Amino acid sequence: MKLYRRCLLGLSVAGSLQFASCTSQPTKDDQNMTTEQSALERMSGDVHSYAQPAEAVAKHLDLDIDVNFDQKVLSGTASYNIENLTGTDRIIFDTRNLQIEKVYLGEEMEETTFELGEEKEFLGQPLVVQIKPDTKKVTIKYKTSPDAAALQWLNPQQTAGKKNPFLFTQSQAILARTWIPIQDSPGIRITYNAKVKVPKELLAVMSAENPIQKNDTGVYTFQMKQPIPSYLMALSVGDLTFRKIGPQTGIYAEPPTIEAAAYEFAEMDKMLVAAEKLYGKYRWDRYDLLVLPPSFPFGGMENPRLTFVTPTVLAKDRSLTSLIAHELAHSWSGNLVTNGTWDDFWLNEGFTVYFERRIMEELYGKEYADMLQVLGYQDLTNTINDLGADSEDTRLKLDLEGRDPDEGLTDIAYEKGNFFLANIERAVGREKFDAFLNKYFSTFAFESTNTDKFLNFLRQELIKGDEELAEKINIEGWVFSPGLPEDFVKPTSTRFAKVEEAFNAWKGGKPAAQLSTKDWSSHEWLHFIRMLPENMNQEQMAELDKAFSFTKSGNSEVLAAWLLHAIRNNYTTADQALETFLTNVGRRKFLVPIYKALIATPEGKKK
Repeated sequence: MKLYRRCLLGLSVAGSLQFASCTSQPTKDDQNMTTEQSALERMSGDVHSYAQPAEAVAKHLDLDIDVNFDQKVLSGTASYNIENLTGTDRIIFDTRNLQIEKVYLGEEMEETTFELGEEKEFLGQPLVVQIKPDTKKVTIKYKTSPDAAALQWLNPQQTAGKKNPFLFTQSQAILARTWIPIQDSPGIRITYNAKVKVPKELLAVMSAENPIQKNDTGVYTFQMKQPIPSYLMALSVGDLTFRKIGPQTGIYAEPPTIEAAAYEFAEMDKMLVAAEKLYGKYRWDRYDLLVLPPSFPFGGMENPRLTFVTPTVLAKDRSLTSLIAHELAHSWSGNLVTNGTWDDFWLNEGFTVYFERRIMEELYGKEYADMLQVLGYQDLTNTINDLGADSEDTRLKLDLEGRDPDEGLTDIAYEKGNFFLANIERAVGREKFDAFLNKYFSTFAFESTNTDKFLNFLRQELIKGDEELAEKINIEGWVFSPGLPEDFVKPTSTRFAKVEEAFNAWKGGKPAAQLSTKDWSSHEWLHFIRMLPENMNQEQMAELDKAFSFTKSGNSEVLAAWLLHAIRNNYTTADQALETFLTNVGRRKFLVPIYKALIATPEGKKK
């Protein structure tokens, strides 16, 4: 493992600290402390955090904040229970565009001195707080900036109800520091309690135990007993209502959206049962969803207990719920066992995509899951082509030093990671691989890990010195080499084969209306649209549209794919649908390729 070093305020961010050796007969507490110190030392190589957890580390947060929609700021205090592991006279937190007003030590709230270090692009500033060797508590009084990157303030017109404002946070990857002064590294986990004051007509929810209805005070309290990394800190405030789905599951949404959401996600309990059957007990008590307004830029965010999800999956036919399976799978891969740094992002997302596909196979059969694999492969090859087959960013193990970790949020981590795990399954057999994954999740539960630790575990538990098996698994080719290895097995789909037959028949002159498309899922339609030639004449576009009503599709995946063809071929019939889509959808997955297509054509630039 490469050891990154970066100097800041006289500190070596990734440098190891030397601890006094234990006595010949250490106590149990000493052993536990040494183990914890070693784990923190391994994780202090996070080049995207100023924190020095091997010196002094936060263990629990008590957050007390007011939400001010008029000023678009949060203000209040973040109180941490800390452990001073070395007797140091300082503890370091990450901040970005925060106004730090005062800092106090202990229950007595003794004011102390602090310093904000040099500001660096996307990293923000280190908050260096002076502490004493016996300090157990640090309280930071602060206020956020109106343009805090993690805080999305929506006016009433941007919401489903059009009457009340809305707020949601997005802390991944390193944006928690823009709304809380925090040790903002995925290698550091905390428990937390919170008190949040909001306008009385609104409800606040967090990645914690949540209320299910509004109260008369506008003050809500929260508790998260399980330790989580900072990027899973989440808050949302709006005119929300709750609908129970099952014993452990439910949905929060704005009133105009709740009925559609309740229908779309009615199978959440089945997904939870399927996931537990595969990889063990769900460890977060409840699994609820929050359907956000359309401006939410992602498909979903796996905040523990409360997944944030885009309304673009409300297709009215439950055809896009694999996204929910994905976010649910994060309850094991990511939330339970977390990448220790953003260079190891594939450990979160590759595992989750693999797990998601297994859940969908359990619920809907192998042929259904095979379609998802093929679509994932298409996305992966597009990403590799965009980045370049020899790009270092197409490796699973990344080097993001000096860059915003968001640059690592590509299909490489998701799909290449998934296919690597599928390759291991193929090499050892599903039964043995499932047993391995169960042991992996239980061994590292509520801990952060990294690529080296996972690979060592793989060698110890599965490979066990078997050179022939090691060659089949091909760690070097998958994890440390760019592109796809030569032994990659391209996924296939029997259902897509029938789609390809229909496409070839159309290409050969058969009218679109006569194609056999009965009972096609959105995945089959998406595959069909992706096969269409980039250049089509107006007659071809109109024929397809008349036969299949693509321009009027209520499925966001299908419509977005069709609009790309409409833009490239100047199919003006779809102009109104395009304008409506761009006005009402904020999901980055759809907007980025559509805007790229628009600026690539003279007609598109004018629209």
